[in-house]
Amino acid sequence: MWTSAELKIRAKGAFYKNYWHCVLTALVMSIFAGVASLDIKKYIHVNDFYMYSDTLIGNIGYFVMRSLDRLLGVGIILAMLGILFKFIKVFIGNPLYVGGCRFYIMNQTANPTAAELGFGMQSRGYSNVVLTMFLKNLYIFLWSLLLAIPGIIKHYEYLMIPYILAENPEMDRQEVFLISKRMMEGQKMNAFVLDLTFIGWEILSAITGGIVGVFFVEPYYRATIAELYSVNRTLAYQDGYIR
Repeated sequence: MWTSAELKIRAKGAFYKNYWHCVLTALVMSIFAGVASLDIKKYIHVNDFYMYSDTLIGNIGYFVMRSLDRLLGVGIILAMLGILFKFIKVFIGNPLYVGGCRFYIMNQTANPTAAELGFGMQSRGYSNVVLTMFLKNLYIFLWSLLLAIPGIIKHYEYLMIPYILAENPEMDRQEVFLISKRMMEGQKMNAFVLDLTFIGWEILSAITGGIVGVFFVEPYYRATIAELYSVNRTLAYQDGYIR
């Protein structure tokens, strides 16, 4: 059975030997992992507001109509941007994320370049990667609606999906879900604790305006999860549920 310390030691060694490619790959993965959850805030400032009516009712009516007109326009823009971000996330971001997972798997034994990010978009299994990752995120979202805990459980249950796809982009999605579930049986709490060990680094990253996150924490974390996948893959071969 693995320990957080063992995974992190191996991850740090793999990260340091191919530092800049690890940093670039983790940066792209982080950007596209969060693109669908961008919080777009639009503040409306009414400057030089002129009243065209001498009556109170006229003033109020003008203000309401002008505000509704502006809010409707902003709402349409936000809706369009939301659709655009979702499109980017599903058809570009998720395949790039899978390519990043492939990079970190390969980085354990070789020195790949950040060009591996394009693997998910170039492989014959592109459509399968897109659909499987979309369903993964959808299921986590739907489970999260029941309360936070079911969503967290599903997050860890599906944690291995992008790594499985990184090596098997054409694998049937039902099999991908099943293998990830088997891999994480009895390990979800341990994986949660593993994430907790990075809290200190995340705080330091926030204090430094994300600088530490970009150049150390994110690539270190991605390398660690890749190590977790490698351990689980070995166990899966031993138990015979992947061949």
